[in-house]
Amino acid sequence: MHAWQNQLETLDKQLLDLLNARCRLVGTAAGGAADPEQALWESGELERLLAAGQGPLSAERAKAIFREIQAAALELRQAPAVAYLGPSGTNTHQAALGRFGNTVHYLARPTIPDVFEAVTRNQAAFGVVPVENSTEGAVTYTLDMFADSPVKISAEINMRIHNHLIGSGSRERLRVLYSHPQVFGQCRQWLRRHLPAVPLVETFSTTEAAARAAAEEDAGAIAGPLAAEQYRLPVMEANIEDTAGNTTRFFVIGTRDTAPTGNDKTSILFAIKDRVGALLDSLEPFRRHGISLSFIESRPSRRKSWDYHFFVDFVGHAAEPKVQAMLHDLGEQCQSVKLLGSYPRAAAPT
Repeated sequence: MHAWQNQLETLDKQLLDLLNARCRLVGTAAGGAADPEQALWESGELERLLAAGQGPLSAERAKAIFREIQAAALELRQAPAVAYLGPSGTNTHQAALGRFGNTVHYLARPTIPDVFEAVTRNQAAFGVVPVENSTEGAVTYTLDMFADSPVKISAEINMRIHNHLIGSGSRERLRVLYSHPQVFGQCRQWLRRHLPAVPLVETFSTTEAAARAAAEEDAGAIAGPLAAEQYRLPVMEANIEDTAGNTTRFFVIGTRDTAPTGNDKTSILFAIKDRVGALLDSLEPFRRHGISLSFIESRPSRRKSWDYHFFVDFVGHAAEPKVQAMLHDLGEQCQSVKLLGSYPRAAAPT
């Protein structure tokens, strides 16, 4: 390597270290100033510094470079974006708010694949998607996305789901009822007992159901409290879900691994070999290493007819030695094993 190459590499490292130090300083200063970058320009100090610079870099070129540096620092200071299965007012929106609060920027996405894409394309730092309901079972659209997506599971959320009958009229005059098909399933017995003659019309989301009920006379919807509040619809009957403990589990997806906490879960996707006893053999490593499964669901691979892969949650973190040993043994039994992420176990909803 030439001497000038060594010098260039050293200068580049120093430049990168200084840029990172500058971003950290600006982030600290932002706690006491609305916009420390703007304050720096307004003071005139940076302008004078750039104008007095000597060398081949012109003042205008240096100013353009500093503007890019400031833009990068601003991006780091901004609250991360969180994508969720929208529109606003859905249960997934409520789960995202409960997890991240009101300070982040939320991106409503119309489909589960759109949430995955927002994270993959770095349009959002995290995404929130439903994965399982205690009454209606797995959300297969979410499970299927993990087969080809590079995203990781960063956390899980358990949220108690309360379904309300909402509308601007009276229950006795209802001529149509809107809701998402899973929500109808969660309220099946209540509807059979109390509204057996009212037609049920499926919608893409509970928010859409509330919007249609708000726009039509003698129409109702089954939705959560957030959608009722958003469309200012009175609650005709609260908590009409058939199961008192009706709970939906959501995944928070991202691009980074999560460190062990001592109370973790891991999710994997594996495909078995085409031979007799392959599924039984694939479960043996879990038993041998004393690892407890908490969820298993088979899904068509969509690559070949009658070919399946299995989505599995188990207790433990991928960094633990016994989990690593189990995954090694599982890999020898299976056609493929994909680690989807390790994450803290969510507390039971109250």
